[in-house]
Amino acid sequence: MLILISPAKTLDYSTPTYQEFTLPDFQADTRSLVRIMKKKSAKEIGEMMHISDNLAVLNEERFKTFKKDFTRENSKQAILAFKGDVYIKINVDEYSKEDFDFAQDHLRILSGLYGLLKPLDLIQPYRLEMGIGLDNKKGKNLYEFWDKKITKAINEAANGQAIINLASQEYFKAVNLQTLKSPLINIDFKEYKDDSYKIIGFFAKQARGLMSNFAIKNRITDPEELKTFNDGGYEYSETMSTTSEWVFVR
Repeated sequence: MLILISPAKTLDYSTPTYQEFTLPDFQADTRSLVRIMKKKSAKEIGEMMHISDNLAVLNEERFKTFKKDFTRENSKQAILAFKGDVYIKINVDEYSKEDFDFAQDHLRILSGLYGLLKPLDLIQPYRLEMGIGLDNKKGKNLYEFWDKKITKAINEAANGQAIINLASQEYFKAVNLQTLKSPLINIDFKEYKDDSYKIIGFFAKQARGLMSNFAIKNRITDPEELKTFNDGGYEYSETMSTTSEWVFVR
């Protein structure tokens, strides 16, 4: 079983790190994108990403100082560096070596700059969302840039086992469903509000983190076992789910 999640905009490079690490698989592609971004001014970055002037200046500096080599001094493991709504529910501070090892085998993070990350891959700080328009050697956006590379890597990691999609639509769109070789299960989390169940973004993100953490801590390799997930008060809804679209409600 392989779980897919999105990256986070919020990063934390101040907290203690973990001794073991791996390196991203698509470093040449990452450098190609960094070369494009190095040529952009803070103003251009701000307009492209729809971010504040301060964030634009920060990310201009990040790209301009981006290093070819990933070291413990300029990088941090992806699962420790990301600190968004998904990641605050993945309790890495309490992870054992066995937890990290399991995550390394069963979790992948989709990324606009890095393509597909293993949890312990070192990453330098960045912001480059998958959905932005960016002229590159392969097209007009990052979906065209990554093309089938991400899907090929997912196929290799999943090795025919089920893929659990806990990523956002923006990021999962980078996966080419026509070339995916494993069974796919999409998961939604819904809240009961105003007499109906609906997806609420903030809660859905946290629930994705909760389920990822649940799978890692409980060493889940059979998707059926995910149906027992009840962290945060969620429960599997048999009536709202199908074979490939699972819904958890609370």
